[in-house]
Amino acid sequence: MTQTSTQTKTDTSLLSLAIAPARVIRGRNAIAQSIDVIAHLGKRPLIVGGKNSLAAIQPYLENQQLQAAEATYGEDCSENSLKSLHDRAIAHQADFIIGVGGGKALDTAKLLAHQCQIPIATIPTSAATCAAWTALSNIYSDQGAFLYDVSLAKCPDLLILDYSLIQTAPQRTLVAGIGDAIAKWYEASVSSGHSEQTMIIAAVQQARVLRDILFQKSVAAIEQPGSEIWQEVVDATTLLAGVIGGIGGAKCRTVAAHAVHNGLTHLHRKGTLHGEKVAYGILVQLRLEEMLQNSQLAALARQQLIKFYSAIGLPQTLADLGLADITLAQLQHAAEIACHPNSDIHRLPFKVSPEQLMAAMVSTTVSIETASSTTLPH
Repeated sequence: MTQTSTQTKTDTSLLSLAIAPARVIRGRNAIAQSIDVIAHLGKRPLIVGGKNSLAAIQPYLENQQLQAAEATYGEDCSENSLKSLHDRAIAHQADFIIGVGGGKALDTAKLLAHQCQIPIATIPTSAATCAAWTALSNIYSDQGAFLYDVSLAKCPDLLILDYSLIQTAPQRTLVAGIGDAIAKWYEASVSSGHSEQTMIIAAVQQARVLRDILFQKSVAAIEQPGSEIWQEVVDATTLLAGVIGGIGGAKCRTVAAHAVHNGLTHLHRKGTLHGEKVAYGILVQLRLEEMLQNSQLAALARQQLIKFYSAIGLPQTLADLGLADITLAQLQHAAEIACHPNSDIHRLPFKVSPEQLMAAMVSTTVSIETASSTTLPH
C-alpha cells in the first residue's frame, strides 16, 4: 500500500492585529479609583486634551504619585499640533501620556505616545467615538480637513471609561457616537461580508450584534441618561465598536460612509460632529448600493435607518448638517476627495464616480417608490 503525500499551499504572509487595550477599567468614578493603576505606567505623565477636558480631569489626577504636566492639543490632530506636543513631552521628560477628551484629542495623544515610544492611557470624556480603544489615529489639517490615518503599533496600555465623566458630556455626543458605531455593520458587511477568514467573519458578526444593540437600546438610553441601559449603549459606542476594527483589521473599518465624512471635512465647516457626518454617509452609501446595484435590500435598510435617525436625532440630509447653502462646486470638491484613488469608498464592490456620489448625496431621503424610478449618472 503506497501512501500519497499532498502538498498544501501555505500563505506565508504575516498579519499583525492590535486588538484591544491591555487593560480596560469602567464604572462610575472609575478615574478616582484607578490612580494606582495609572501610576504603574510611569511617574511623569503629559496629560493631553482640550482646555475643557483638562479642566474637568484635573481634580482626579492631582496626586502625589504623579508629577504631571498638561498640554492642549489645539482643535485638530494635525502635524503642527503633534510637533509642538512632541517638544513639550521631551521638555517635561514624560514617561507616559494620558489622553483626555473626544476623538481628536485621543488620536493626538495616541500618536504622540507612539512617536515617543512611551505608554498611553486614554480617558474619553464623551461616547462620541471608539478612539479610546483603537490602534489608529486620523490626521487633519490645521483647518480640520481629513488628510490620512496612521496605524499604531498597539492599542492603548490603559483605557478608563468613567460613566460619571461621560454623563457630563452633551447628549448630542452620545447620539453622534451611535451614528459612528452603527456604521460598522453597513461598512464591514459590504467590504468583508463574503470573507471566509475566521477573524473577519467574527468582526462582521460583531458588527451585526452592535447594530442590533443600538437599534434596540438607543432610544431608551437617550431618554434615561446615566441608567443601566445608557451605560450599555456607551459601552457599545466606545468599546464594542473598537473591537470590530481590532479583530477584523483595516478590511472591517471604513468604506463609503467614512469616505463621505472625509470629503465633507474639506468644506471647512465647523459645528458638526464626526459621527453625525458618518451617519449621513451611511445613507449615502446605501443610496449608491440601491441605485448602482438596484438593491432593494439597501433601499429597505435606508428607510429603516431614516426612521431610527428621526427617533434619536441624527442628520439625514446635507441641510441637517448645516450645508443647505452648499454650492455645486463645493459639493463637487467634497465628492472628488471622497473618490480619491486611495479612498475607502473603493472598498465598495462597484465603481463610483464623483458625479454619482454627488447625486447620492443630495437624494438620500427620497422614498423607495421615487428612488426606484430615479437614475444616477453613469
